[in-house]
Amino acid sequence: MQKQQKRTLLLRLAALPVLFLLLASQGAHADAVAAPDAAADVAAAESNLNDKVKVFTVATEPTDGYARYVRSARIYDVQVTTLGLGEQWKGGDMQNPGGGFKINLLRKAIEPLKDEQDTIVLFTDSYDVIITATIEEIVELFKESKAKLLFSAEKYCWPDSSLTDAYPEVEGNASRFLNSGAFIGYAPQVFALLKEDIKDTDDDQLYYTKVFLDEARRAKLGMKLDTQSRLFQNLHGAKNDVKLKVDIETNQGTLQNVNFLTTPAIVHGNGLSKIELNAYGNYLAKTFNGFCTICQEYLLELDEKDLPVISLSVIVPMAVPFFDQFLEGIEKINYPKQNLHLLIYSSVELHDADIKSFVNKHGEKYASAKYTLSTDKLDERQGRQLALDQAKLRKSDYIFFIDGDAHIDDGEVLRELLKLNKQFVAPLFAKYHELWSNFWGALSEGGFYARSHDYVDIVKRDLIGMFNVPHVTSIYLVKSSAFDVLSFQHSEYDPDMAMCASLRNAGVFMFISNQRYFGHLVNADSFDTKVTRPDFYTLFSNRYDWTEKYIHPNYSAQLNATVIEQPCPDVYWMAIVTDAFCDDLVAIMEAHGTWSDGSNNDNRLEGGYEAVPTRDIHMKQVGLEVLYLKFLELFVRPLQERVFTGYYHNPPRALMNFMVRYRPDEQPSLRPHHDASTYTINIAMNQKGTDYEGGGCRFLRYNCSVTETKKGWMLMHPGRLTHYHEGLLVTKGTRYIMISFIDP
Repeated sequence: MQKQQKRTLLLRLAALPVLFLLLASQGAHADAVAAPDAAADVAAAESNLNDKVKVFTVATEPTDGYARYVRSARIYDVQVTTLGLGEQWKGGDMQNPGGGFKINLLRKAIEPLKDEQDTIVLFTDSYDVIITATIEEIVELFKESKAKLLFSAEKYCWPDSSLTDAYPEVEGNASRFLNSGAFIGYAPQVFALLKEDIKDTDDDQLYYTKVFLDEARRAKLGMKLDTQSRLFQNLHGAKNDVKLKVDIETNQGTLQNVNFLTTPAIVHGNGLSKIELNAYGNYLAKTFNGFCTICQEYLLELDEKDLPVISLSVIVPMAVPFFDQFLEGIEKINYPKQNLHLLIYSSVELHDADIKSFVNKHGEKYASAKYTLSTDKLDERQGRQLALDQAKLRKSDYIFFIDGDAHIDDGEVLRELLKLNKQFVAPLFAKYHELWSNFWGALSEGGFYARSHDYVDIVKRDLIGMFNVPHVTSIYLVKSSAFDVLSFQHSEYDPDMAMCASLRNAGVFMFISNQRYFGHLVNADSFDTKVTRPDFYTLFSNRYDWTEKYIHPNYSAQLNATVIEQPCPDVYWMAIVTDAFCDDLVAIMEAHGTWSDGSNNDNRLEGGYEAVPTRDIHMKQVGLEVLYLKFLELFVRPLQERVFTGYYHNPPRALMNFMVRYRPDEQPSLRPHHDASTYTINIAMNQKGTDYEGGGCRFLRYNCSVTETKKGWMLMHPGRLTHYHEGLLVTKGTRYIMISFIDP
C-alpha cells in the first residue's frame, strides 16, 4: 500500500465516529453512508497485506518468552507461522554459536513462495522478541529502507569478531554489525539467501554474516542493515541508545532510539540483554491501557471439585521476630488442607518448639505434614532442595514457598496467585512503610541488586499490575512445569539468587503482582535472640507487628468513645495492652531477676534515696527504657489527651518506668503516697483471682478503691495533690504492675 493511500484510508476511518454521530442526530441520508465503505477499504487493504506478508518464527517449546511474543503479535494483528513447535531443538545450546536449525526450517517453509515477487517474508526470533507495531507499519518502514532484504543490526561482531574490519563503516552511534534475530525481505531474495546448505548446529548469524560481507552477493540480494534502528532494535550493547517512554495517563510504553529518534517496531533482546527486554516488555505491546491489561488475560478458573495439589513449603533459614503470628498466617490460608502437602524446614533452634507444636496441632488436616528442625543440621540449600524433591515426589501441581519473614495477612493469597496462571508468580510483600520488598527490579553487572526506574512506584502501589522481574524472594508460587529447571546451587550466590538465576537461564519469567495487598515482610535485621522474649524489643524495627501482638484490640475504639470508664473520680480505666505484652514483660523482668530490696536506699536513683520504696526493676535495667518511652508516646499519650483535655506534652517524659512485684512474703502492699508526676499510669500485668488474691489501689481523698483489676488494662490518674493513694494488701500469689511517672 502506498503511504498516501494508507493515510487517506486512516483519515477516512478516523472520521467514522463523527459521521455516525451526524447520522444519529440528523437521520440516515443516502449521501451520508459512504463511511462504512472506508472501513471496508481498510479491512480489505489489511487483509490483502496479510496475504502478501508472511511472518515466521521458530520455537520448539511454548516458553514464557514465546507466549509474550505471540501476545504482542496478536495485539497488533500480526499473523505468525511458528516453525518447529513441538519438535526437538537441533540447533545447539545457543549460549555458543549455533542455530542453523532455524535456517533449515525457514528454507523449507518459504520454498513455495520463492517465485512470488510481491510477497514479503518477515522472520524474527520469538523467545526474546516483542512486536510493537502493525504489519502495515512494519512494511512501510521496510519499503522506506529501499532494500530488498533488510537485517537488524547490533553493536557487536558476533560470533567471529575477527570479521569486524570487513564490515562497512557506519556513522556516529549507528549499529554496524548484522544480527540474525530479525530480518525482512521479498520472498525471492530471502529464498536465495537461504539456498546454501548449513548444518543444524552451525551458526545462523555467521551464515548470514558471510553473505553480507560478500559485496557481490550483498548487491545482488539488495541486502542492507538497519543500522539506525528504524525497524529493528537489538538491545545488547545499546543500553544508552534507547529510552522507554511511558504515558503518564495510560502507562503504555514505547521504546525510542534516542540517537536517531526512531521508534523501532520489533525489539530484540539479543545476547546479554534479556533482563533489559523483560523490563521494557512490562510496558510494550499495550500491557497497560490505563489499567493492567495483561492482568486480565489467560486467567485460570479454579474448579472447586478439582483444585490443584500444592506443596506448601515453609522455609525458616534465620531467626525472625513474631514467628507465632507468622504461623497463624500459614493456618489462615484459604485452601482445602487435603490439597496441601506441608513441609516446614528450620535451621533455627529458637523456632523449633513452635514448629513442633504447630504440626502436632494442625498436621492431621493436611494431605501430609513434615518438618525438619535445627537438630537435623540441614543448611538452607538442602532445606529448599528437600522441599522441591518432596513436591516432585508428591506429584504436586505447584510448590508454594513461604519464608519465615513473609507474614500472610490475607488468606486468599494462594487462590489469587493460582488464578494468574503463571509458571512463577509472587505477591508483592514489603517491610511495613519501607521500600524493602521481596523483589528486585534490576540487576547489577555482578548479578546483585539494582533499582529499576519503576521499583518505587511498584512497591508503593502507585503503579498497579503484574511485572516480569529478575529476582524474587520470600514468597512465590512455582508451577510443576518449572520444577526441573529450579536449582539452589551456585558457587557465588545464596540459594534465592541461585534459584532466580536458574529460572532466568531457563527462560522462566518471574512475575510480581501488586494488584492486591496480601501481606508484608518483617524486619529481622538486628533481631537479638539472646534476650528473653526478643519480639518485645522490636518496636522500632517492626512497629506494625509489635502493635498487632502487644496493643489491646480495643485500644483504638477508646480514642473515639464518648465515655471512658472512671472507677474513681478522675481515675480512668482503659484497655491498653494484650496478654502477650504482660506475659513477655513479666518474663523479661523475672529472667533479669534484679528486684530491688524494698528499702529506702536505692543507688539507681540520683541521690540514692527512695522515699516510698517498692520491690521493682526499672526498664533501664533490661535495656527497654527508650522503647518504653516510645510506647508512652505512641499509645499512652493519645489516651491521656482524650481524657485530660487541654494537657499536651509530646513526647511525654518519664524518669521512672518500672515493674513492681507484690508478694505476701516480700512486700505485700504500699503505704499512702503522692507520685512525682503530672499523671501516672498503672498497668495490671497479671490476673486477679488466677495469679494472686487481694491487691488493688485505694484513693484516700475519695475513699475509693479499684480492686477488680484486669490484665492489660491501665489506670491513669493525676500524680500530685489530689490523688493521694496506697497499694492494697496482696494476700496470696504474686501481683505485677507496670508504673510510669509521666512528666514529673
